[in-house]
This record gives sequence, structure tokens and C-alpha cells, in this order.
Amino acid sequence: MADELKTILIEGTKAIGVDLTDDNTCDLITFAEMLREKNKVMNLTNIVDDEGIAIRHFVDSLTLIKYLRGEQKKQKKENLALIDVGTGAGFPGIPLKITMPEIDLTLMDSLQKRLNFLEEVAGELKFDSYCTLHARAEDAGRDKSYREKYDIATARAVASLPVLCEYCLPFVRVGGTFIAMKGHSEEEVAASSKAVAVLGGKIEKIDEFVLPGTDMARSIVVVRKTKPTPPRYPRQAGKPTKNPIA
Repeated sequence: MADELKTILIEGTKAIGVDLTDDNTCDLITFAEMLREKNKVMNLTNIVDDEGIAIRHFVDSLTLIKYLRGEQKKQKKENLALIDVGTGAGFPGIPLKITMPEIDLTLMDSLQKRLNFLEEVAGELKFDSYCTLHARAEDAGRDKSYREKYDIATARAVASLPVLCEYCLPFVRVGGTFIAMKGHSEEEVAASSKAVAVLGGKIEKIDEFVLPGTDMARSIVVVRKTKPTPPRYPRQAGKPTKNPIA
């Protein structure tokens, strides 16, 4: 099983311009094994086959690497503080940390059980400079300990883009970025223009591509934080979803 996963992983990461070290590959395989084992007793993911884990979880997460490298140069900072909002089973945060161990990673989720698993993974892989945060985005985004403290916020498959902006932009310091991972994004981008502006951001880049080895459309939307988020945002839990800024 590990050999097949390794082959697919190496081919997939090469297709997106990411060169894994042997240690990176071993750590990703260890994470895959831990994910599959924990998934037997806890619902973490519906994707447990080698190809699915390698491409739809790992390679998909690692499409952010070039953006993080770019931010290291733009922000003149190697140890970027990154928060993965609604990390779930650890995507994209864990693969990013494995590949770029210098980042200072916060894995945030509303379910403590998932974070307990991610703590096990971090311990097994001997992560430094990371933490888990048990909270809803609407609550943590109003907490001075986390508000506008991060160089980058990211989220994958959590909510529509207008809602994601309200979840994520409050965490980002002025000059930093919110990087959204989406499927086909044209309609969502159009619907999010007001939310982006109100929350202190500006859409800097939208890249569209097909995930290697699949026919799945992917979009990465980069939102630069240009001014502080107004104090009233994020609104109370549930409001961003029920009544998105539009």
C-alpha cells in the first residue's frame, strides 16, 4: 500500500512543481496510515484509498506551497504564522507543515476529537511551532489573542467564499493574505466582492487549474488584507452563514 501511495504522491507533486524530500514523503505516508487507522473509529474522511489520499488530500493541499513561498518573499519572513480555519482531518495544514516545517501553524476546528487526532499526528511527526485551537471561527476571530495575528489564513471546503471571508479575514494582519481553496469559483468570487471590501481585503489573484490525475476544477483565490477588519466582524456564530455579506 505504501509503495503505491508513494508513487502516486511523487508523480502528483511533481505535476504541481513541488519536490518532496524523502523525509517529506515518509511523513506524508505516516500521516496517511494514521488517518486510515483513526478513520475506522471516527469519521474523518470518506477518502481512504491510496490515489484519493495522495491526490485529493495531499497534492490538493500542497498546491498552496508556491503561494506560501511567494508570501515568504513578499512578507520577508520565513516562519509565516498560518491558521488553517476549519482544518477537519488536517487539510491543508498538516501536509503544508510537513513540507514547510518552518511555518508556525495553527490548526483550528470546532470539534475537539479531530484536534486530538491532529495532536497525535503532530507528536508522531515531531512538529515544532504549531498549536491546535478548539473554537468556532466567529468566536476566535473576535478574540484579541488571535485577531489579526496571522500572516496567512487558509480554508478548504468549509463554506461559500463570502462566508469564508468573514471567517478568515479577521485573523489576518494588515499586509497578510487569506488564501481560499475552492472548486469552480467564478460565481462565488462575484458574490464575494462586497464581503472582501467590507472586511478589509482586496482580491489580488485568482488561479484556476485542474487537479493532476483528475478532472476536478480547482481555484485558489488570494485576498490581500489592506486595512483592519471593522470591530463588528465576524458576527455571532451562525450569522455569516445565514446572512452572508452581500
